[in-house]
This record gives sequence, C-alpha cells and structure tokens, in this order.
Amino acid sequence: MDEKKRIIIVEDDTVLRDVLAEKLQRSGYVVDIAQDGVIAMERIRAVRPDCILLDILMPRKSGIEVMEEIHADDSLRGLPIIIISNSGQPVEIKRAQELGAKEFLIKAVFDPNEVLEKVRKVLAGSAMAPQGEWGVRTQNVTVSGAVEHPVVENAPVVQAATSVSTATIAEEKIFILVIEDDKFLRELLVRKLSAEGFDVKNAIDAEAAFIILAERKPKIILCDIILPGVDGFEILRRIKEDPKLIDVPVVMLSNLGQKEDLERAMNLGAKDFMVKANFTLDEIVTKVRTLIG
Repeated sequence: MDEKKRIIIVEDDTVLRDVLAEKLQRSGYVVDIAQDGVIAMERIRAVRPDCILLDILMPRKSGIEVMEEIHADDSLRGLPIIIISNSGQPVEIKRAQELGAKEFLIKAVFDPNEVLEKVRKVLAGSAMAPQGEWGVRTQNVTVSGAVEHPVVENAPVVQAATSVSTATIAEEKIFILVIEDDKFLRELLVRKLSAEGFDVKNAIDAEAAFIILAERKPKIILCDIILPGVDGFEILRRIKEDPKLIDVPVVMLSNLGQKEDLERAMNLGAKDFMVKANFTLDEIVTKVRTLIG
C-alpha cells in the first residue's frame, strides 16, 4: 500500500472497536476511532477519512443521524460508508443505502477478513451492489435465521483468555467457558467477558472443550451450535449426562434461529438460546450475569 488510507471506526462498544482497529492497522491502514456520533462528526470534518465504519445505535447521535449530516454537507457527501449493525432490518438497510452507504455488515456474523474485503472494495471504488445483493449474509440472518458459519483453519485447539497472574486471583473470578470456532466472535467474547472481570477460557471444538471441563467446572458455558466435528447439540447432550456438569447452565449461541433448533436445544437442557445477530456483546454479558445470579 503506497499511500496509507485513513479509516474512522465509529462504534460505542470498546471491545469491537479495538478489535477492528487492530485488524485494520495490521493491514496498513491509518485508523481513527470515535465512540459516538458527535465525536465522529468532529473527527470526520477534521481528517476527512477515506472510509467510515459506522455503527447505527450509538449514544448522543445515531449512525443514521451521522449519515444524514454527512449527506447534507456538500464537502462530505460521497464519503464511503460501511454500516456495522446488530439488526439488518430491511427498513434500516434501505435508509442507509438511500443516504449513500456502500456496504452493510451484521456484527455477530462478519469476520475480520470480510471487513478487510469490504474496505478494500469500497476504497477501490467498486460500484455499489443492488439492494437485493447487498448484505447477503445479513438477509440470510433476518429472513431465514441461518447463515453459513465460517470455519477457522489452523486455529489453536485451546486458547486461554487474558492470563491470570496467580491461582488466588483466578479463584476469585467467575469461570466461564466459551465454545466457538469463529475466531473473530470468539476473540470478541473473550475480550468482553474478561474486561467485565470474568475468568474466561475458550475452545474451538468438543475435544478442546472437554479437556478444559475435565480440569475445571465453569459457572456457565456459552456454546456455538455449528462447530467442526461434533456439533453444539452433542456437546450439550454430553454435558447434561455428566453428573459433575449437569447443573452448569449452558447458553447456546448460534446463527440458526429456526423453531426446531430452539426446541431441540431446550429439550437437551440448554438454559437459553441466543441468535448471535440479535444480541450485542453487552446483552450477552447481561444474560450471563442474570443466569449466574
């Protein structure tokens, strides 16, 4: 990259904002950040970025309001904008596109490579796709409740969260196990839960998960459904058949939102079922705190 392009990330979730910034900086971009729409407009006017990653729901000024302000300013209109959102409702997509957004990504579905791909595409000046082809992964979640779940290749079998300096400190924290093969979402969950004061370990598959469970009993388990090899339903079944683990609450996290999947999970003993694209990281943390009392 001969001339570094400048990206502004407008996102109020600290964990997601930091992860995106890190990924983009490693790819050679200059990155500015803003935690709300008011600060975003100040930075946008000050540096005039090459591309904006813009959340919709934010304090003080929403993403739509930011876009309306940009659209009304002749000096800013036309700045490439990629929306990052939690909903992906057709009316939201339509309004964002009317205001000039080039792409639309659902937070719980995209991965870093997809973000980089969209940024490169937008910076290259690629024509905006028709709405029917825009945010295909988003539409899959909204309409059918299911999307293809990416598999991370060559990922380590077990990854620990932020290291704990002493056993005493670890014992004071509530232990949570995250079973998730998507590297991006796994990293977000671990960072978020660790930042909230939990002791977190994570695994990408059943084998890694049960190695951890053989050593430590978590207070709660967050488990994806679509995993390499043994799926989340089978992991849940094994957990509930183990006398040592039967009382551990298990929350199934998935992009599968069909009624039969929900019923199957609950019949196997899941404490709750959360469709990834429908919840923010903060809402997942709130759910964890509620279930552990």
